Amino acid sequence: MRPSTLHALQRAAELTRAGRFVKAMATAEPVILTADPDESQEIAQWLTEHADDFVRKPEER
Repeated sequence: MRPSTLHALQRAAELTRAGRFVKAMATAEPVILTADPDESQEIAQWLTEHADDFVRKPEER
């Protein structure tokens, strides 16, 4: 996964935890939509493995 994609996903998680869901979607959606098939698979795997990032603060995980 490209570093810029990972950064966008991590930022989207931060925004979601802060209750800024619309901004989170605006951050993550472009990288998800432009990903090639291989990166899309990596994104799906990352999202599965990091679902808690979207609901729990780092110190709570």
